[in-house]
Amino acid sequence: MKPYSYLPCLSFSLESYHSFCIHYAPTSLASFCPSFLSLNIPSSLLPQGLCLFCPSTWNICSQTFHVWLLQIIQSPAKIHYAANACLIPICSLYRVAVTTIEGIGSTKARIHPVEERIARCHGTQCGFCTPEMVMFIYNSFLLSGNLCHCTGYRSIIDTCKTFCKIKNGICHLDQEINELPEFEEVNKTSPKLFSEEEFLPLDPTQESVFPPELMIMAEKQPQRTKIFSGDRMIWISPVTLKELLEAKFNYPQAPVVMGNTSVGPEVKFKGVFHPVIISPDRIEELNFANCSHNGLALGAGLSLTQVKDILGETIQNSPEEKTQMYQALLKHLGTLAGSQIRNMASLGGHIMSRHLDSDLNPLLAMGNCTLNLLSKKGKQQVPLNGDFLRRCPNTDLKPEEILISVNIPYSRKPSFRQAQQQQNALAIVNSGMRVFFGEGGDIIRHLSISRRRWSNHYLFTLPGLALGGKVEFKRTLISSFLFKFYLEVSQMLKRMDPVHYPSFTDKYESALEDLHSRHHCSILKYQVSDSKQLPQDTIGHAIMHLSGIKHATGEAIYCDDMPTVDRELFLTFVTSSGAHAKIVSIDLSEALSLPGVVDVVTEEHLHGVNSLCQKEKLLVTEEVFCAGQLICVVIADSEVQAKQAAKRMKIIYQDLKPLILTIKEAIQHNSFKPEKKLEYGNVDEAFKMVDQILEGEIHMGGQEHFYMKTQSMLVVPKGEDQEIPKYIQDIVASTLKLPVNKVMCHDLVKRIAITAFAPPPLLGKHKVSRRMGKIGMKGCESYHTNSGFPQVIEMGLLKMENAYKFPNLRCRAWACRTNLPSNTALRGSGFPQAGLITGSCTTEVAARCGLPPPQPQKEIGQTPYKQEINPKNLTQCWKERMAMSSYSLRKAAVEKFNSENYWKKKGLAVVPLKFPIGLGSVAAGQVSCCLGSHLPGGSVLVTHGGIKMGQGVHTKMIQVVSRELRMPMSNIHLHGTSTETVPNTNISGGSVVVDLNGLAVKTLLKCLEPIISKNPQGTWKDWAQAAFDENISLSAIGYFRGYESNMNGETGEVHPFKYFVFGAAYSEVETDYLTGARKNTRTDIVMDVGCSINPALDIGQIEGVFIRGMGLYTIEELNYSPQGVLYTRGPNQYKIPAICDIPTELHISLLLLSQSSNTLYSSKGLGESGIFLGCSVFFAIHDAVKVAQQERGLSGPLKLNSPLTPEKIKMACEDKFTKMIPKDKPGSYVLWNIPI
Repeated sequence: MKPYSYLPCLSFSLESYHSFCIHYAPTSLASFCPSFLSLNIPSSLLPQGLCLFCPSTWNICSQTFHVWLLQIIQSPAKIHYAANACLIPICSLYRVAVTTIEGIGSTKARIHPVEERIARCHGTQCGFCTPEMVMFIYNSFLLSGNLCHCTGYRSIIDTCKTFCKIKNGICHLDQEINELPEFEEVNKTSPKLFSEEEFLPLDPTQESVFPPELMIMAEKQPQRTKIFSGDRMIWISPVTLKELLEAKFNYPQAPVVMGNTSVGPEVKFKGVFHPVIISPDRIEELNFANCSHNGLALGAGLSLTQVKDILGETIQNSPEEKTQMYQALLKHLGTLAGSQIRNMASLGGHIMSRHLDSDLNPLLAMGNCTLNLLSKKGKQQVPLNGDFLRRCPNTDLKPEEILISVNIPYSRKPSFRQAQQQQNALAIVNSGMRVFFGEGGDIIRHLSISRRRWSNHYLFTLPGLALGGKVEFKRTLISSFLFKFYLEVSQMLKRMDPVHYPSFTDKYESALEDLHSRHHCSILKYQVSDSKQLPQDTIGHAIMHLSGIKHATGEAIYCDDMPTVDRELFLTFVTSSGAHAKIVSIDLSEALSLPGVVDVVTEEHLHGVNSLCQKEKLLVTEEVFCAGQLICVVIADSEVQAKQAAKRMKIIYQDLKPLILTIKEAIQHNSFKPEKKLEYGNVDEAFKMVDQILEGEIHMGGQEHFYMKTQSMLVVPKGEDQEIPKYIQDIVASTLKLPVNKVMCHDLVKRIAITAFAPPPLLGKHKVSRRMGKIGMKGCESYHTNSGFPQVIEMGLLKMENAYKFPNLRCRAWACRTNLPSNTALRGSGFPQAGLITGSCTTEVAARCGLPPPQPQKEIGQTPYKQEINPKNLTQCWKERMAMSSYSLRKAAVEKFNSENYWKKKGLAVVPLKFPIGLGSVAAGQVSCCLGSHLPGGSVLVTHGGIKMGQGVHTKMIQVVSRELRMPMSNIHLHGTSTETVPNTNISGGSVVVDLNGLAVKTLLKCLEPIISKNPQGTWKDWAQAAFDENISLSAIGYFRGYESNMNGETGEVHPFKYFVFGAAYSEVETDYLTGARKNTRTDIVMDVGCSINPALDIGQIEGVFIRGMGLYTIEELNYSPQGVLYTRGPNQYKIPAICDIPTELHISLLLLSQSSNTLYSSKGLGESGIFLGCSVFFAIHDAVKVAQQERGLSGPLKLNSPLTPEKIKMACEDKFTKMIPKDKPGSYVLWNIPI
């Protein structure tokens, strides 16, 4: 074995730090920064790095950096790109300068223009994803695959546009920072939510420079193999191909790591251990590109980003007929993961992983590519084909062999892809096809798909239990892709010989076109503030989120950011693997024997109440009722040890029957709670006098709260923040058997709630009567998998009619008991489910009876629960929405488009909204706040009972205090929520947190009314000094007893709500009937928010909740195994809306001149109401599918369930492709997943 140079010191630059002497361990940069430098990098949400929440930027100084087409920079070049800190091994950072969010700017030194603009453009709400967005914009002025579940992305896109030059053209995002991209001016705000004149200028000269010491080190140190040796692992970094082959020969089982996108997650999350790792990232022979008459030869060490650039350059400089394969690869590279992953992942690593679900490997296999392998024993060339990807025995590689390069020949090979999303999503099906014709004729000599000979058997061998489910959809997609391929070939032949080859019908050409896509644009409309307001009065102004700058600079502190303290312990939960089972035994011995393990807490260790709520236990030791139920807690002196000990727990189960997972199974076993009922009018009599009775059914899946922040809690004397501090206080006190006054829950800076909520899946049935063209009666039955939180069902019943008026109504609902985790209230609390039932009912009646979309209620009347309602503002919202969207003109344009396109269809839909605001009881609405004024100067400290979760409640409360005290916001400080200062806090939900706490703030001035009356023109400073001189306390408690409400379900006369929020939405979509893909092209929203306290925050809430609703109804899909285990547990499997999913045009208008009595400054709460407006996208897709169904001569009702994914769109109507797919016999196999 050749001796190597072992280095005790790993030198790299991180912010202002340099030169670290460390022993290597399997540590990522994200783990290293908080532990050694106290730098905050957001915790990773997903092992594969797909969440993109831990961004950092690399600056590499390279002696010879090979760029595409062999253009070699002879002088040292600095390479600048973004990467995921959760995946970067620190040993790969040798001579690298790293910039994290803290190195860009800070409030202590200088805020960077990117950080400032994303805050001033209102691009932050909860703030956890904001550093990610800042790093992406800072690095490349590019957003791709980034995730945010709060903002709706529009404000973040506006941030990017502030760095663009206004000009007709497109965004050129590959320019230097001083060569800003350009875009066409289509974004309009009237008036603007931000002032561009206030922005800091972007000055490239102020950016950080590459550390000169690293450049000197690169010049002086000899190029040789570096080895970093730790207690458990050796990291070998050779610099020549010869040294790499030597290392691989000596350590044949050692993995070769370039970007660490495959090995890293295995080490961190699967417990895989590699004593030796070889990293060839410094070897020039692996980073090259040769262009010859046969095609491209690409080095295996090139990153996927470099490959993308090389392909783009080659396409520009080569004839089109030679680059069809390269165009297909380039298209798929644009949607593979995110740009950070593409910056890190190498071409060789991607191929050698042999992932069949990869976007690239099937295309490379179809493209007749070859792999060039090398070892100390010699060279070998292996075809990259299906056998290689399936790891057939004849394609086994020797352990010491290294992939050197890949040959990609010129070709003509169309390819197709369909995924749940168009960015950062694994494809459901990838297809590559090739055909060769005989010389001078049209006889097919060779036809292949992904390098396999064509046969009917090959099309349909996918088994019904195939991994990932969607089997029939996948089978149909292959046929659809083959049809697209046929059209592509026909079109090419027609171009070569227009006489011999006739053209196909024009309407079929739409099958070859992608869904239309262009720059996002938006129009925002809201009422400006009163010009007569005092200068310091900010009510009605678009004030920036007060935490925005800290979010953008990464200075907001989350749980994982807090430094560890001496003797701190870490807890890890042990959860059940069975969904319904008896616990036979629990063996703690192996876990307790591990070093660092302190104890294992089970049910018997709890001295207090072992219960969260009602009959749900905190820890169980006898019987589990769902997978993931808590059994015990492992306590250790490190997080790693706690997790390892949890894996050593030995629990033996005995399965119990029945195992109830679906709503239909619950109905079959009569497993549900007592019926909830709401009835209005005489339903039975109404059914006797009707012209027609229609019945239908709809199923709606659940939704994950999908916290961006990893769920964790830090228990220290300073406490922790929660959405319901009082509830947490009570639970902790009862569990630990302590008095409540000894448990304090505080608001930790920028900490969002810990609890994850999830709305319940639903099965809804409706029975509707029609008389004289009107709906005369509606009967509904709904079943929810929600026995743990039946209040959602009660609220759903009260909101069932939405914005319509039914003369007679009967609604019944049951909470089903299943062996799935119990659901709770997310945004809307039952309304998204109830609204979908009503919407599907009215849509079906209109379609089957040939009626226009139903109009919302117009007359003053009563709700089914006998509460008075004046729908004046509802009517205004509806009319303004119709005018804003130019509904008649757009409907005509959609009909014209549909008549000209057979495979692409557009649809549109309009939905009204009537959302009641209230918590159902006076006790739930009572709140308190505390205010203290400090002399001299009269500065104010305020504490209230609301929790900040991104909705801007703290910002609005300071605006309220500013108006009431007639003082500027800069003189007011808001202290975090704490049960120590404001006891008996209530829930921050139901869209009433601002209403209630704001009204409590208003009561604070009553004690100073005598002082104010003496000097009405004075300022708060004058009043505070006068009060102090007259011995009047400058500390006050504000209290609001809550809105008058009651929930007397026995009489049916309830008054649970204070007022109603009205709105309307229009959405237009384009669908691809061959693949099920869809694009939301336009959405118009009108909302009645009264007089907005802060239009920027309110519009942000409307956008964010609309996009969340769109995800609920059309994208986000939960998959469970037949054993009740959730499959979709991260962004790799569970897809939330990304930037590519938002409407191309988004128009939002706040209803002008709207007044609301008995509310805070005539404003209305709207944090939850808009989620139902996402349903407009669902019904627009429904409209498009209905058109396709009618065009194909299919009759009968169209049944579409939610979420309306590409699979359901494609499979909704039978056509020639779905008919040719064989149907598996029911019960002949066990499904991979089950519909809940």
